[in-house]
Amino acid sequence: MGMVDISGKKPVNRIAVAVGRIYLREGTLEAIRDKGIRKGDPLVVAEIAGMNAAKRTPELLPHCHQIPIDKIDLSFQMDKDHIETTCTVKSVAKTGVEMEALVGVTNALNTIWDMVKYLEKKDGQYPETRIGGIRVIKKTKGGTDG
Repeated sequence: MGMVDISGKKPVNRIAVAVGRIYLREGTLEAIRDKGIRKGDPLVVAEIAGMNAAKRTPELLPHCHQIPIDKIDLSFQMDKDHIETTCTVKSVAKTGVEMEALVGVTNALNTIWDMVKYLEKKDGQYPETRIGGIRVIKKTKGGTDG
């Protein structure tokens, strides 16, 4: 077992895009829009948290190779009952970046939850709050679908 041997592969351009959603109460989404969250702007903090997490993927997932990350971009789209987060990771590497994109989007969503949980709690629970739909929506390798 162990890590896959990629020593014989040549570095190529690689891009992966992952998305996910956090479903929140209407009042919580309004507070985010109105910049009324006690801990600050969750989307700004989630962007930084997602970038940091994507860069640390090999520390979190034992079989992931350390690869040079050329670009990480996180974006957020607010809807009536959720925030959709997209994480795009680019690299010139011997192996793909889809795990980095997934770790980035997941940590961004967890960060949003952490920052708004005091608004979401009901009787100590989170009956409406949930994270879902996390998936890779695009993966390219060398300019073609990989």
